Amino acid sequence: MSQHLLKFTLTSPDQTAALAARLGMLLHDGDTLLLEGPIGAGKTHFARSLIQSRMEVVEDVPSPTFTLVQTYDLPDTEIWHADLYRLSGPQEVGELGLSDAFDTAICLVEWPDRLGALKPAKALTLTLSQGETNDMRELILTWDAPSWDARLKGLSHD
Repeated sequence: MSQHLLKFTLTSPDQTAALAARLGMLLHDGDTLLLEGPIGAGKTHFARSLIQSRMEVVEDVPSPTFTLVQTYDLPDTEIWHADLYRLSGPQEVGELGLSDAFDTAICLVEWPDRLGALKPAKALTLTLSQGETNDMRELILTWDAPSWDARLKGLSHD
């Protein structure tokens, strides 16, 4: 399989949230997003925006830094938001129930390097980094699975 790539320069938190919402509408059960980037790159902001975009009534979406996993039962799907920063490796991931969720829910995983071999082959990787200003972010989407090709084709930003 060949890897595909899509790049975005996001100039504000609102633009980042809008792209997260557009991507969120393209997701369905069994999709996993791997959110990579250093602390402060905007992984949680992106995940929070995506989750809230799928809610009928928008509610607070806390960072799962200390709970490790937050789940959201929505009318049309279940979303799992995991922050694996505090884990030492894949051996601790099994206890969270993520392996089953990868097949049955939409999963957003921050610090996916902790997954090791448990990383889903069909995952979409989002790499966020600080842009030229505090509000700017560079976002690179990469994927190998052909199932993302058609869905991501129309994903663009203003």
